[in-house]
Amino acid sequence: MSTVLHDGETADARVTLGNTTSQSYGALVWRRFRRSIMGMLGLALVLLLFMLSIFGEFFAPMDPNAAGTAFAPPDAISFFTKDGFTLFPVAFPLVESEELDPITYQPLIAPDYDNPRPIGLFVKGTPYVMWGLIPGDIHFIGVTDGTPLHILGTDKLGRDILSRGIIGSRISLIIALTSITLITIIGTLLGITSGYIGGQFDLWFQRFVEIILAFPQLPLYLTLTTLIPVTAPSGLFISFVILVIAGLGWAQLSREVRSKTMALARVDYVRAAVAIGASDGRIITRHILPNVMSHVIVAVTLGIPTIILLESFLGFLGFAVKPPLISWGLMLQDSQTFSVIGSYPWILSPVGFVLLAVFAFNALGDGLRDAIDPY
Repeated sequence: MSTVLHDGETADARVTLGNTTSQSYGALVWRRFRRSIMGMLGLALVLLLFMLSIFGEFFAPMDPNAAGTAFAPPDAISFFTKDGFTLFPVAFPLVESEELDPITYQPLIAPDYDNPRPIGLFVKGTPYVMWGLIPGDIHFIGVTDGTPLHILGTDKLGRDILSRGIIGSRISLIIALTSITLITIIGTLLGITSGYIGGQFDLWFQRFVEIILAFPQLPLYLTLTTLIPVTAPSGLFISFVILVIAGLGWAQLSREVRSKTMALARVDYVRAAVAIGASDGRIITRHILPNVMSHVIVAVTLGIPTIILLESFLGFLGFAVKPPLISWGLMLQDSQTFSVIGSYPWILSPVGFVLLAVFAFNALGDGLRDAIDPY
């Protein structure tokens, strides 16, 4: 029996029903993922990294190949001048003073406060052609009077490190993303096939996987990359490096996907599909593959940092990218001697790009792993 309220409504009418609309799997994952602070931070950094690489010419304050003063220190940036506080930051060029370092007896470097240069956004600078199609000369940040701005200093040829780091993210990300795409496709397909078919095929195929996993990868990388002549085109060299990374990297993912497939092949809905006569292709594509994709997505986000570190290491040794292309590993070649690092520590700035990219993808992968986990 309903209770009549003072305004004429019944208590039954006041019952508020919850939202009974079912949410998709992607919506549930997103709802859990956005609660992760580190995961959202990683996602923001990854999006920023992709934006910088796509619109590199716009975000780079200088021409990455323009030569200038070798090993020029980073400009001093401040909101204060000799006249006091300024609303917009200014850059002070660093110049050698008359004082000497008491240990190295080298001239000390100090900001030139007598020549402040105002910094602005969307300023006109060196011309460029974005993607080889769109000409332009507007840069995201720069000095309004058109003089060079070296936020991270210059390398041994006087080229701006920040601009080269932004442009170099393209090669590093292309190698990482292309390699992880090939690894994902090959490892997922072979892993599902091996786990679902089983029997003698799975037995012998896993022995082949174990042989690949047993190879010492670093010496093999160095050996295979030396097969390409130094005079070979840069595109061919990068393609060979990608094939080498993918050829040695798919085995671990294949083993993981095989284990997931063998577990899924015994669940009730897969056995029901087999009982009603569903084809193997339908069972794999409609029942097994969607359930292993969560693990594959996490493996991809956690595998990209490994490839970025590998490319940086190979580039540092001179086995990944050749000039005139730019990559983070190639930029680190300038820091091969301790004397250079001690005298010009800003030459290690490319390490910051690598650390930022590795942290971003690792944080994104950890957040996705927690959000996708059904338990």
